[in-house]
Amino acid sequence: MEKTTKLLSKVLVSGGGRCNVTHHCFDTKQLVKNYPRGEKELMQVFSRFAVEDTIRWFKEQHIELKTEADGRMFPASNKSETIANCFLDLAKKLKIEVITQCEVQKIIKENIFQIKTSKGNFEADALICSMGGNNKLEGYKILKELGHNIISPIPSLFTINLPNETIKKELQGVAVKNATVTIEKTKFNYTGPVLVTHWGLSGPAVLKLSAFAAPHFFETDYKNNILINWTGNLKLNEILDDLNAQKINSARSIVVKTQLFELPKRLWEFLIDKADIPTDMNWSNISKQQLNKLSEILFRAVYKMEGKTTFKEEFVTAGGIDLKEIDFKTMQSKLVKDLYFCGEVLNIDGITGGFNFQSAWSTAYVCASSI
Repeated sequence: MEKTTKLLSKVLVSGGGRCNVTHHCFDTKQLVKNYPRGEKELMQVFSRFAVEDTIRWFKEQHIELKTEADGRMFPASNKSETIANCFLDLAKKLKIEVITQCEVQKIIKENIFQIKTSKGNFEADALICSMGGNNKLEGYKILKELGHNIISPIPSLFTINLPNETIKKELQGVAVKNATVTIEKTKFNYTGPVLVTHWGLSGPAVLKLSAFAAPHFFETDYKNNILINWTGNLKLNEILDDLNAQKINSARSIVVKTQLFELPKRLWEFLIDKADIPTDMNWSNISKQQLNKLSEILFRAVYKMEGKTTFKEEFVTAGGIDLKEIDFKTMQSKLVKDLYFCGEVLNIDGITGGFNFQSAWSTAYVCASSI
């Protein structure tokens, strides 16, 4: 039963329309570290059906997956329709009826399930709930009525808005291979690629931070000081040592024309300007005070976050069915016999990179096997 007219819409928009099916991570202990919520429970699920099983399953359907440099896996066709059509064709072949524009309004459990919908009433012996994540609590109303506790949904996987910072105007499109992004006065930080956009900050490091720190961002109304170490993981004294070495070894070179730490030219020029170093100054004339200021800016540039932006169309929510109420050996509800759950309706979410689909495939496999 599908509320809308479209099937598999999230599959179709995933990975920029290419469908990021899974992630090339065959070590389950490493795989579960990509889930801010559900790490412990997924260990059990992935022991039954993990990444290798996903690859094998698609191969059986004559779909080859390819791996990109960052570990993301896509269909070799580079088209999400390949994946969507695979499911639709298989459902047709197996004579699985899919009723669209069929909104489930109420579920009553007696000996069997009585399901009230916008297209009449249905009965079922077993019921799988795979309704996805919902960013509003009322989206879980029918499950709450069955007695389930819902962890309030909050956004996960979003980019950082910097409405009043000049960096977004001056450096739009600049990408840094390795920077550390930290929320000030917290232990939340991630290192990886960072992208400056026309609204603020994006890229893998920012998206990981948004997922793992989702509750903190929500509680602080998405207003935080964001610290960036543009060098990656270098300590302040190490940065200063490198700058001093440059002062000695490249005394006659112009500072603004000799970028360090593999930083893009535009970013280096921006940071030099922030450190009040003239564009015609060479390394021999740079003062101790200017070096200290530049090293501080490289080590912990402060940017004021005010708001967030959903990452493409791929909104992911933290929240959903309380994991304590699910038996992860079967994916059956501990409260309602013969009611099963899979996918993002559970309080499980992964970072970007194919992890949310993998947990959906795996929980669905356990569900179906149990039934």
